[in-house]
Amino acid sequence: MTFTAPLASKHPHPITQHGETRTEDYFWMRYREDPSVLAYLNEENGYCEAMTAHTQALQERLYQEMRGRIKETDVSVPEQRGNYAYYAHTQEGLQYRFCCRKKLGEEVGKEVAEEILLDQNAMAAGHSYFRVGVFAPSLDNRWLAYSTDVNGDEVYTIAIQDMQTGEVLSEQMPNTTYGLAWANDSRSFFYTVLDAAKRPYQVFRHVLGTDPAQDQLMHHEADELFSVYVDKTANDAYILINLHAFGSTEVRLLPADAPEVEGEFAVFHPREKDLEYEIEHIGHVKHVKHDDEKFLVVTNWQAVNFRLMMSPVNAMTKEHWRELVPHRADVFLQKVIPFRDALVRLEREGGLRRIRYSKPDLSEGHEVEFPEPTFTWSTHNHQNYASNTLRFTYTSLVTPNSVVGFDLAAHAWQLRKQDEIPSGYDAAQYQSERIWATAPDGVQVPISLVYRKGCAQPGPLLLYGYGSYGSPVDPAFNANRLSLLDRGVAFAIAHIRGGNEMGRQWYDDGKLMHKRNTFTDFIACAEHLIALGITAAPQLAIQGKSAGGLLVGAVMTMRPDLFCSVIADVPFVDVISTMSDASIPLTAQEWEQWGNPANKAFYAYMKSYSPYDNVREVNYPALLLKAGWVDPRVQYWEPAKFAAKLREMKTDTNPLLLKTNMNAGHFGSSGRFDFLKEIAFDFAFVLDGFDVGA
Repeated sequence: MTFTAPLASKHPHPITQHGETRTEDYFWMRYREDPSVLAYLNEENGYCEAMTAHTQALQERLYQEMRGRIKETDVSVPEQRGNYAYYAHTQEGLQYRFCCRKKLGEEVGKEVAEEILLDQNAMAAGHSYFRVGVFAPSLDNRWLAYSTDVNGDEVYTIAIQDMQTGEVLSEQMPNTTYGLAWANDSRSFFYTVLDAAKRPYQVFRHVLGTDPAQDQLMHHEADELFSVYVDKTANDAYILINLHAFGSTEVRLLPADAPEVEGEFAVFHPREKDLEYEIEHIGHVKHVKHDDEKFLVVTNWQAVNFRLMMSPVNAMTKEHWRELVPHRADVFLQKVIPFRDALVRLEREGGLRRIRYSKPDLSEGHEVEFPEPTFTWSTHNHQNYASNTLRFTYTSLVTPNSVVGFDLAAHAWQLRKQDEIPSGYDAAQYQSERIWATAPDGVQVPISLVYRKGCAQPGPLLLYGYGSYGSPVDPAFNANRLSLLDRGVAFAIAHIRGGNEMGRQWYDDGKLMHKRNTFTDFIACAEHLIALGITAAPQLAIQGKSAGGLLVGAVMTMRPDLFCSVIADVPFVDVISTMSDASIPLTAQEWEQWGNPANKAFYAYMKSYSPYDNVREVNYPALLLKAGWVDPRVQYWEPAKFAAKLREMKTDTNPLLLKTNMNAGHFGSSGRFDFLKEIAFDFAFVLDGFDVGA
């Protein structure tokens, strides 16, 4: 059937920069209160629904397959905090988790009562969106500070529960963001709030039983390039205010045992351009002769890939730092996790993540051995400082998520839990590989590939990428992906510059005036997969989200002939206009990531790749654009404007769909089953483009 695509009205809006005037016909879409904006988005949603009606049966099959791979009634591995074990469990048919705990140390054979702290299903009732942000028990396990978002805009409200009685106190703190740190008195905590641009910019201290309106302001960050985050050292010795801008950091600290000390947090080392560091606190380092108490500093000071330094507590500026682990050109030091009797280093080498550990004085060094040549892992946020066990989740493209407790003294890991696939899964039926493509400048770019054994090649393939902010896309398992693999669709990840997969330089070579490397790397990966005979241009689909949406939008406008279909999820596609408007959330901070268009050189460079500004009268692949009505990271109007301009100029008859989630933001639906339906929709779009409908 033929449906009439929506045509957005044009209201010319001239914008002049650097003596050049460009006309924005769809600038009006940013006015959320204008009824015509909502009418247009609803019209696009209706068109999208009509155009995909023929895939509804496929969507339902995909949804049922993916839901069948979920163990709906399940429980997480408990985390010990003091004399309590905290965990979450899910129940069949329910969208959200129950956050629970049990008391430890009960006599053998006695049934230990479960305490349900948060019934998220009950809390979500009446809301189209619900998500818990902060979940922070106090040190004495009496109080729980938690935060909730019921709109999807990532603006949270903090509440406090008495875990002994279940009572939720009347005092609440709205307009907050991620991160909260309890003082060791378990009577006060520190949290961050947002400014008008949704930048975390202030830190407050709240005392239980007091009016939040009287909370003490501990820090106000006036520099719009910096965001503030609250944390705590692993040994609970210090409250930390981490001030972060792209390329610069500053840490301020306060002893956690004395949160009522007069005055401000002490500055560890004042901010400097291009100087980044993180700190941790330890009680002793054996080969140091002076004070036992020291700070560990992971820093890029004279070290592109970072190095490990040590600082005295009474002289914390970099002039007093002493090197413990030197800079290595082939190893990227990302983080240290101190334990009472061990020190863990999280690193990257050869494009893969590594875990190295030793005694606190760096003696007796070891490395965790992993069972597969291509893999990844993620450490858990809460580690028990007094124990010898490092907790992490291990996974690969063919191995389901596996929670591991690694004994740092015995050098052995214990598998605590591996995700079950109730509908059945045989890893031997799938093959993962790591291959390398050559970028135009000769750089070797890694690709992670997975497919079902026995499938004919060349065949359909979905290529995924991100390549921004130094954030990697590591080769992890995804049970939903089996619905593609089992239909003969291969899946690949392009580990392009702009991420940090190959070290810090990999990130630096994919931002600012080097950003085009991200796109040309991705194109090189696509061409290499074709050259190897794994896929062909008529069978190559691509997908990216957020800055990854910029990626697929840019490569689609650069090489529209190379791809058959594109999914751009909450895509950052209107680079110049967004980066020119500091009132939009995140813009000012991200000048250090993309550049400021007020600078003529950055303006010209952005214009060379910005998808919205490079739409031409050519044939484009089938395109699915997805937006979130309350998305604070990528405003809904970016994909909406992109869709309108493409409709105006493209010369093909391929589907162009804009789907706006009117009840969610950047991360899509919050309920686990609702989210599966979104994935089923995406997969059905891809499979329909491949003409694979089974």
